[in-house]
Amino acid sequence: MANPNKKSGFTIVGQTNQVHGGFGQGLLDLSAVSSVIIDGDEAYIDMGALHAKSAVEKGIKWTTKREEVPNGKPYWVVWVTVDRNEKGPYYAGVTACYMEIDREARRGYKLLPEHVNRMDYSMKRRIMVSELDEKAKRALQKLLMTHNPTMWENSSDELKQALQT
Repeated sequence: MANPNKKSGFTIVGQTNQVHGGFGQGLLDLSAVSSVIIDGDEAYIDMGALHAKSAVEKGIKWTTKREEVPNGKPYWVVWVTVDRNEKGPYYAGVTACYMEIDREARRGYKLLPEHVNRMDYSMKRRIMVSELDEKAKRALQKLLMTHNPTMWENSSDELKQALQT
């Protein structure tokens, strides 16, 4: 049974700020950022990815060497930042990051700096999804459209064109 207290949607406007950082680090305000996992032709919201603890990432030992994960399955983490304009809420920044995971071997490949930078780009209202293949674009577009048709309608033409297949 699903946890009724767990958020299952995009964060539009948070009542509390979730700020990350520490000594010598910049601060990231994650109150308007949500994370989506693309697994093949399925896209779903998994807020655990904000802390590298999505369902597919849990228990994985990470490497920056792709050859160390020869049986890895490709996944995408998509950072979605939402905002409000005169029309209402919309998908303001959408950026995608690649990773490969071998669940059986409990090994995964990803470039953490790329994931952090792409999250930052999303928060800066950039659209960066050109690396997604057609199947992944369709899955993400379907999720964004069906999750909240109004937010999709209010979103930029740049996003809509970037996800066209």
